Amino acid sequence: MTVLSIRSRLAAIIGGDVTWLRYLMASVVALASDTGLFLLLYHRGVDPTLAAATGYMVGIVVHWLVTSRTVFADATAERGSMERNKQKAMFVISALAGLAVTTGIVGGAHQIGVDPRLAKLVAIGVSFQLTYLLRRHVVFRG
Repeated sequence: MTVLSIRSRLAAIIGGDVTWLRYLMASVVALASDTGLFLLLYHRGVDPTLAAATGYMVGIVVHWLVTSRTVFADATAERGSMERNKQKAMFVISALAGLAVTTGIVGGAHQIGVDPRLAKLVAIGVSFQLTYLLRRHVVFRG
């Protein structure tokens, strides 16, 4: 399979949506901080659900900083404006929806004996799609 073929397939899958690709890259940066902290806390004996929630919350801050400046920069309101504050609040609300999904999946899986690290991988995919859709169509709809 050639690089062109891979690009064509990827473009077909995401409908040529460059914003989705930029969001994916921003998410990788935020995910690194989220997962790194999750693993650090988990390996130090912190309850997996609390470790997942803490990592996710740090990831929220990182994600806002990267997303508002690189992914949806054209739709991000002016600094200090009421609209910008509204976007930040909606961003946090979308993140809390992702947090609920993440903690639900990790906590539920842990309760039934599934390795929390595997559950975190599932939670990443589900939370990514949910927050992308909310941010693209609600938070940064400009």
